[in-house]
Amino acid sequence: MMKKEHVVKSIKPGSIAQELEIGAGDKILSIDNTEIEDIFDYQFLIQDDYIEVLVEKPDGEQWLLEIDKEPDEDLGIEFENGLMDEYRHCHNRCIFCFIDQMPKGMRDTLYFKDDDSRLSFLQGNYVTLTNMSEHDIDRICRYRLSPINISFQTMNPELRCRMLNNRFAGEALKKVDRLYEADIIMNGQIVLCKGVNDGEELDFSIRELTKYLPNLESVSVVPVGLSKFRDGLYPLEPFTKEDAREVLRTIHRYQSECYKKYGTHFIHASDEWYILAEEELPEQERYDGYLQLENGVGMLRLLLEEFQDALGAANKKEGTGERTVLSVATGYLAYPYIQNMCRKVTECYPDIDIRVYAIRNDFFGECITVSGLLTGQDIRDQLKGRELGGYLLLPQNVLRSGESVFLDDLTVADLEETLQVPIYIVKSSGYDFLDSILAAADSVAAKRRE
Repeated sequence: MMKKEHVVKSIKPGSIAQELEIGAGDKILSIDNTEIEDIFDYQFLIQDDYIEVLVEKPDGEQWLLEIDKEPDEDLGIEFENGLMDEYRHCHNRCIFCFIDQMPKGMRDTLYFKDDDSRLSFLQGNYVTLTNMSEHDIDRICRYRLSPINISFQTMNPELRCRMLNNRFAGEALKKVDRLYEADIIMNGQIVLCKGVNDGEELDFSIRELTKYLPNLESVSVVPVGLSKFRDGLYPLEPFTKEDAREVLRTIHRYQSECYKKYGTHFIHASDEWYILAEEELPEQERYDGYLQLENGVGMLRLLLEEFQDALGAANKKEGTGERTVLSVATGYLAYPYIQNMCRKVTECYPDIDIRVYAIRNDFFGECITVSGLLTGQDIRDQLKGRELGGYLLLPQNVLRSGESVFLDDLTVADLEETLQVPIYIVKSSGYDFLDSILAAADSVAAKRRE
């Protein structure tokens, strides 16, 4: 009996699988008489130019298919479970975990804590290493899987145990040595908690992490996110402006040292630190190719650079006197930058009038300032009765990935109906931002002409 059955969801037209009459509902039982644990086993096992695939049809009949193909040629199979295995749940109880700070009554998927190293390669998730076995490490080294993204938090083993509330968390750091020795590329993250892993502890952690250069390509330092739902949790405080400046002083000192020695800045501060410290964002070159965008490191700088590039290449228009009003809503963090960008648009396009609104996060609390954690109800409640014009533009990250649903399950259609304005969802780049504004303005003008 096979332990796992991997069910086929669909077949790519013209693929090897279609030619061999593999279809939806079939099960891939083994390859070369080897059981498949997950997607990484599957991808590794199909790389040879000759393989034998055992398939079970829906009626229970089994086919042993002998396949001659080009090396690394894909079979063209999409599985019902993209990971081809169950997701691994996090067993830590981190003092900074945002999921523990969620209110009750939201959809179940928002409460799932993953700590699955495989999602680090597939989706860029960060893992603590506490959920990884020696078998997992062996497979990473064997398959040359990289980069892997690691949540370090601190390089002090005892402190790490306390922060993660896991007595094995300090010992887990030794797995980094194995990854380093196997030349696996890594990226790191430190979630900074005031009075816990900042100050001298942060200095120590950065110093220890530089020992893993160049295989550890970059490390980001992000401030802990604190919602208003923290009853019974570890007492954490928000950082102040002076705290942020001290963090930046430490990071900038190590950036200078690392750049001189290794040619990379290595350690990076997320955008929140610069805004809180009221300091200028670093120039584009300091981000080393934006390796830590998903942690909010350089997102605003990249947005500004792309927008300026797009604006410089755009065809400017003379004003006609017909004013087109649009509105943009964003979180408090990006608001000053978005407002300045919109001002530049109206200078180049005098007929466009843009109202920019900063949405306060009443749902999670005012300490949460990123647009990605805004809810539909906060946007709705704070924009009622405001002049929104022909379109309301919202950043794509306020929605569930691939859907038109906000965190609180309000839909875009619900919001459009309440506010009585069509909504334009803007993708994340500065190019898309300008394109969306101009497209929305053209649409309003076309409707007016009609």
